[in-house]
Amino acid sequence: MYVRPYVQYPYYVNMPMYGYRNPAGYWPNLNQQNGFNDYYRMMVKDYGSNPFVIDINQATKQNDTYRTALWTGSNLQVTLMSINVGEDIGLEVHPDVDQFLRIEQGQGIVQMGESKNNLNFERDVYDDYAIMIPAGTWHNVTNTGNTPLKLYSIYAPPNHPFGTVHVTKADAVTAEEGGGKGNGNNLVFGKTPDEWVQYTEFLVNEGLEDVKRGINATHILQEFILMGLLVGKGYTPEKAYETVEEWERTGKSKLLQQSKNM
Repeated sequence: MYVRPYVQYPYYVNMPMYGYRNPAGYWPNLNQQNGFNDYYRMMVKDYGSNPFVIDINQATKQNDTYRTALWTGSNLQVTLMSINVGEDIGLEVHPDVDQFLRIEQGQGIVQMGESKNNLNFERDVYDDYAIMIPAGTWHNVTNTGNTPLKLYSIYAPPNHPFGTVHVTKADAVTAEEGGGKGNGNNLVFGKTPDEWVQYTEFLVNEGLEDVKRGINATHILQEFILMGLLVGKGYTPEKAYETVEEWERTGKSKLLQQSKNM
């Protein structure tokens, strides 16, 4: 199975899981940590799509980057954002992505509309305000306060590559101008095409083993197309493989049993 390689800063997202979470699988009470800023920098990474629990209020307030992906799954993504005084997120639209924003600290103004030249929806936002942005809606959030605007964003489906870190807004603009949303590749449900190839390598290897065992091609294709469909629905490759094998083994799928015996 493919294992994501270790990469040095700023890509904390590729560090091993152990040593960055406690055994229970959640961040501790961050208010009780000494030297939290250093602790936070060591912890920040993309934890998707593993089970994960966090004090999102505290993490959002401690974040000093323009954008850092915290959790990227198959169907949604959580990013932390910090907008400097007088700056904005930038006018944008996500054709196929619904977006949720929550302000944890600061104040600003949100504008939305059907076109970039007709932002006819405008509201002031403060601590604890939530913003819902439908897919296909042009929008922008501007910091109107005298402190950084701290917020987190939820995209459904994901809008940025796994592990995205934009330290400044300029970094984000440069990445997007380079193609895609961070690494020059198009994002497809939270992963680039090459990341999907790597993610499903387990299934490829299992398929090759079936070929070596002399299992007929029809059965192999049936099984692995079904596994691919399940991965698309959010199953891990391993879980997809176990599920389809169970369908065959238990007789839940008579057609799989028949094709294996052809």
